[in-house]
Parts: sequence; C-alpha cells; structure tokens
Amino acid sequence: MASRPFIAARIEDRLNRLVNRVLLRRGWKENILAFTGYGTPEQLRILARVVLRPSEDLGIVQAAQALLYRRGWRNFMNVARVNATVNVVVGETRIPVKADRGGYIDVRVRNPGLTPGWHTVRLEGDGGASALANVQVIGHDVTFGIVSDIDDTILSTLLPRPMMAAWNSFVVTEQARQAVPGMARLYQRLLAAHPGSPIIFVSTGAWNTYPMIQRFQARHGIPQGAMLLTDWGPTQTGWFRSGTDHKRRALRELARDLPNIDWLLVGDDGQHDPDLYAEFASLQPEHVRARAIRQLTPGEHTLAHGLPMEVNTADRWSPDIAPEVRAPDGDGLGEQLADLLDDETRARS
Repeated sequence: MASRPFIAARIEDRLNRLVNRVLLRRGWKENILAFTGYGTPEQLRILARVVLRPSEDLGIVQAAQALLYRRGWRNFMNVARVNATVNVVVGETRIPVKADRGGYIDVRVRNPGLTPGWHTVRLEGDGGASALANVQVIGHDVTFGIVSDIDDTILSTLLPRPMMAAWNSFVVTEQARQAVPGMARLYQRLLAAHPGSPIIFVSTGAWNTYPMIQRFQARHGIPQGAMLLTDWGPTQTGWFRSGTDHKRRALRELARDLPNIDWLLVGDDGQHDPDLYAEFASLQPEHVRARAIRQLTPGEHTLAHGLPMEVNTADRWSPDIAPEVRAPDGDGLGEQLADLLDDETRARS
C-alpha cells in the first residue's frame, strides 16, 4: 500500500483518462507545445508537452486578437494528452519518447551530431501533430552561465500574496505586466561578454505560462533561454509540488548536465532564492561564480509578506561561498557584478 500514488494523483489520472476518451471522440486533436531545451555535444535535454485541443481553426484575425489581448487564465485552458508517444527527430535520427501522466516530456537523448549553437529539433506525435523545439547546444569550452528566477526578478508579479498572484496570473492582460528595470540590459551585457553562454530560467511558475513568458521576454529585450518550470497540481506523494524542492533539483541537474559551467545565480529576496542559492553554493562551490539578489522595495515586501522585519545577522554563521551582491534593479546589480566578475576571471586565468 505504501507504494501506491497519493489519492489525489489517482483521482486526477482517472479524470484525465476519462476526459481524453471523451474529447478524442468529439474530434479533438493532439497538439505539441515545444519548450526551449539545452544540451552538450553528447546529450540533449528535450522539453515539451502534448495536449488536446479542438480541431477548428480560429482564423488569423481571431488568433491575432487572442495573442494581443490574452488574459492569464487562457494560458491554463489545456487538456493533457496522457502518456502520448512522440518521436524526437534530429537530422536523420528518430528517438521515440513518452509523455508522463500530465502530458509532459522531459528527456535526455543522445546528441547525434549537433554542434555548439542554436538548433531546432522536430517533435512528431503519433496523432499527426508536430512542432519545432529550439535547443541550445553548449560547447565544452563555455565556462560561464546564468541561472535566473522569473517572478520579481525579471517580471514584477507581487508574488506570493495569494490574491494578487491570482489576479496577475488569471485576469491581467499580458501587456499590463511590468519588467524589472535594468535586468534586460544586465543579461544582454553578460551574454555579450561571454559568447555561447546559456541563460536558464528556473521558476516555480506553471508550464502553462511558458508562452506568455516568452512573449514578455521578447517585448522587453530579455534574452531567450531554456525554462525549467513546474506542473501545478497533485503529485504521487501529496496535494501540491514543492517549489523549493523544484528549484533545488533544477540546480543539481544543471550542475550534472553542464559540469564545466560556473553559474551566476540571479534571484530576489521575496521568497527563498537567497537561502537556496547559498545552500547550492556551499554544497557545490565549483559550480557557482557569484550570486545576485534583486532587493524588493518595501512596498513589494509588504504586499508579499506583510511588514518587513529587522533580522540581526551579525552573529549568524555562514560558510565561505561564492560572493553575493544585492541591489534593487538590474543596473545596480550590474555595477557590482562588473568588478566582481572581472576579478573572478583574472583569478581563474
């Protein structure tokens, strides 16, 4: 009995299977949502989701209106295609993979010969659906990369206050979302100074928001990169996924997949980023170049957590780990990181 999935997960699985049968009989078709992946000359990480959607074509005008004025709740109106089979097509190589109980694909496959740089990989479903996934292949000579949070780091959401989070996620139009000042400039400068380096976005946000975040990045000049998001809902062991565990696991996987890279970890002080980044830097110091924490304003802190409290850290022990800088925006972080990263580069050369 102990090995049985959590009851909520069993109920969700049965409901998804029932909904799949009903919608397929009604003519709904498989649709593949391709996410940006990353890899090395030896291995690729492919990320995607298979969903069911009505077969009717909305037309160009309706699609354009939906893109421009889409409200947050529309990002969540997808039905998972349970246990779908998909072929990953890279050149002449076809690799069959299977989606999980939520329709998600997160697999590592052998790289059949893609060189460092950006490439597209074709995903083909058994039901006739297909999509192109962008994949960044990172060369072994690349030693710098950026891990970035999303909420309140590049995108102002006032999370995790529940009512405001729900309003931002489900009601507000995409054009109403604000970028954190200076973060786009910071990331552009860092990646220009380190050609071929990756930027990976690690967030506790739902995969359903992926298209919105990509469009947000494009509008505000934030460099594109792979995203490691989460699936909301029951797990095999409980009602909800742990956002902290998700980020912790994502950092471990990046250290394993890209062992030559020392990461700049960028987050904010509104949730758990400072503690998580300090923990990772202490456990795997060889994989962390520096930590950059965006400081929320007093108003943002109050909305997220209530009135800020003074914490005495003078007597708190902390390990000797990668340096940390803090500032309220990207320009402030960039000023502090400029000298720090130059010093680190000279010390390593």
